[in-house]
Amino acid sequence: MSATTDAAPLRAGAGEQRIRDAFAARRAEGRAALMPYIMGGFPDPRVSADVARAYVDGGADLVELGVPYSDPLADGPVIHAAGTTALGAGVRIADVLAIGEQLAADVPVVLMTYMNIVLRPGVEAFAARLRDHGVSGLIVPDLPVGPDAAPVVAACDAAGIAVVPLVAPTTAPERTVEVAAAARGFLYAVSVTGTTGERASLSDTFADVVGRAKAGHDVPVGLGFGIGNGEQAAAAAAAGADGVIVGSRLVRAAGEDDPVGAVSRVMADLSRGLGR
Repeated sequence: MSATTDAAPLRAGAGEQRIRDAFAARRAEGRAALMPYIMGGFPDPRVSADVARAYVDGGADLVELGVPYSDPLADGPVIHAAGTTALGAGVRIADVLAIGEQLAADVPVVLMTYMNIVLRPGVEAFAARLRDHGVSGLIVPDLPVGPDAAPVVAACDAAGIAVVPLVAPTTAPERTVEVAAAARGFLYAVSVTGTTGERASLSDTFADVVGRAKAGHDVPVGLGFGIGNGEQAAAAAAAGADGVIVGSRLVRAAGEDDPVGAVSRVMADLSRGLGR
């Protein structure tokens, strides 16, 4: 399958609009969007493509697509190990983008990577490559909102790619407003300090994190880091999150003996939690 509708070339702003439409469709139903994370190429490109299909079949509204990277800053041990495995299997950005193009035929795809990957070919060339594979958005955790981000944002704007920034529980209120104003598509709210990974209990913090992230703007807010089951997804939605982002639990499932079956069971639990 290929991204026949949303692949190259995206119109200016097309990626942002596609992302916003995905959130709006669920909001119209009174539900939060489900955004699973996949480590591109883990445990190998063929299985990874099958897992991606299981996400779509399991009710994903958007997909966050990770690029294996040797020195991640935001990834916890599960996702870091998956990236190391994928790199060891020879996975490269071309393999990840091929999975992204397959996914983009059905759902908006938001690529998550780090600045070294963006800078290596040049920001314009990188943004054009995302456009040509139907990718709608880009998350770069080590790219702060401000003047340093301007070249990346400009290149992505020209290519129709939405740059999605992050805010943390420690982000000051005035800085949160500034970051939200720069967001394209949605604002990624990190539920905890630290790296990605499953947590036993977080729901008592969700309302504060989401409330801080949503103050003073109307851009959709996706809540991620630490959400791993349907109960936590339901709590995130009840706290006001427009979208629920789940990573480590699904990546762990993708490493099991029956990755598609394991991932499908997790997706079913998450979908039930969100009232599907």
